Amino acid sequence: MQRLTAFIIPALLLAAWYWAGEHAGIASILLPAPGMVLNAFVDLAASGELARHIGMSAMRTLTGFALSAVVGVTLGIWFAAKPAAGRFFGFVIEALRLTPPLALIPVLILWLGIDEAPKIAIVFLSSFFPVYLNTLSSVSHVDPKLKDVARLLKFTAAETFRLLTMPAALPGILTGLRLGFGYSWRALVGAELIAASSGLGFLISESAEFGKTDVVFVGIVTIVVLGIAADRVISRVVEAATRRIRRQA
Repeated sequence: MQRLTAFIIPALLLAAWYWAGEHAGIASILLPAPGMVLNAFVDLAASGELARHIGMSAMRTLTGFALSAVVGVTLGIWFAAKPAAGRFFGFVIEALRLTPPLALIPVLILWLGIDEAPKIAIVFLSSFFPVYLNTLSSVSHVDPKLKDVARLLKFTAAETFRLLTMPAALPGILTGLRLGFGYSWRALVGAELIAASSGLGFLISESAEFGKTDVVFVGIVTIVVLGIAADRVISRVVEAATRRIRRQA
């Protein structure tokens, strides 16, 4: 019953959409009926165009997110271990954090060209800070009692970090990675709306220019479904990893 209740609101929204599209007399260019959107989806899927756009968006997202995960976790651990380094670079990092990534698109195009690099850079900048900040906070706020345990067991600094600090900080780091992926997916679609020749954002933008509202809805629904599915997968991985860490601890 708990799982079924989660579908009540979506079902009501779908019913309202069906009624508005079929019986409210609203022009299809403003609100296409669900049947029109389904037909557009079938046509795009059959032609392979939808798969191509999904593949390009997924490639950009995964590449940018992977880079942000590596750099964000590395810098978060380094600055937690060396606070002086964090203070030295703090102003630059804070300035970048407060700069909307989409505002940098014109500059990134000038610097990196019009190929994949600007889109990947936008994904990187959008997903980097959740990963970095969660890693920094998780490693910095590890229980101080672990240091006493390390002294009692006569651990070296490397052993303390590997056996005590990282297992304690890992749940927070994994949460940061989950948040970072969500940011990367949203930022990519925004970047593709402005500067791309493929991808789901481009599909939406191009279809809107030609008045193909049914294709616009296909793009939006696809983004939502893929985003939810990816978040669920990452959430399950994070939960499983956290439970395993706690059992081992």
